[in-house]
Amino acid sequence: MVYHSLFCYIIKAMSNPPTPTKTPDLKPILAMLPLGIAVIPWGILAGAMALDAGLSPFQAQLMSLIVFAGAAQIAGIAIFGTNFMGVSSWLNLANSTTLISVRHLLYSASYQDDIKHLPLYKRLGFAFLLTDEMFVVAKAEEEKTGRFDYRFAMITGFVFYVIWNMATLAGILFASSLGDVTALGLDFAIAATFIAMVVPSIKALPVLMAAVGSGVSALAFAYAGVGQGLLLSALIGMAVGLFSIART
Repeated sequence: MVYHSLFCYIIKAMSNPPTPTKTPDLKPILAMLPLGIAVIPWGILAGAMALDAGLSPFQAQLMSLIVFAGAAQIAGIAIFGTNFMGVSSWLNLANSTTLISVRHLLYSASYQDDIKHLPLYKRLGFAFLLTDEMFVVAKAEEEKTGRFDYRFAMITGFVFYVIWNMATLAGILFASSLGDVTALGLDFAIAATFIAMVVPSIKALPVLMAAVGSGVSALAFAYAGVGQGLLLSALIGMAVGLFSIART
């Protein structure tokens, strides 16, 4: 009887094997790591500059936790640290950060059809984590699989959020030992990160023409000392890209 019961138990176990434990999905984490590592000097710069501009360590970290916008943060910190007072200073701050962040309207528009059916809290979370880096990595995955993966995008965005805030914290903690952070050349990480994101996406002639047009005009405007040269070069790049599409 004992052997019969044991035999029945073995047969039942073989016919209903235990469900294997699901392993963590490392794919989105590994996909974001290269850009996350590249942005660490940028985050250190943001943290150290915030202290130099007069913010407390708590305020500097809170900016990265809540604002979470690298280029806009650094631009805002630079403005805040230069005789920031009066309505004109606030207008200058709002104008600069808005112009720098306006590209996110294009990012969000490209995802409208993918997330409009989701609950509001999921859309808000997606909007908060939507950065240049998340957009590039998530779109690359979408091109590979042929579908939008909300979970993949959110994980990549959260990984970048954690890395950015850790880098900011490092800049805050070691600001005193870094000395003049602007002399360290850490701001090159900004250009390097965007180059790393843009170059792999150049797969068609209109995109190439847009990149070349904006890049050349940006250099020309910078050499000529044009105040809004970056914005103008972006508009020129878009115009060149549209002209190239119309010609092909």
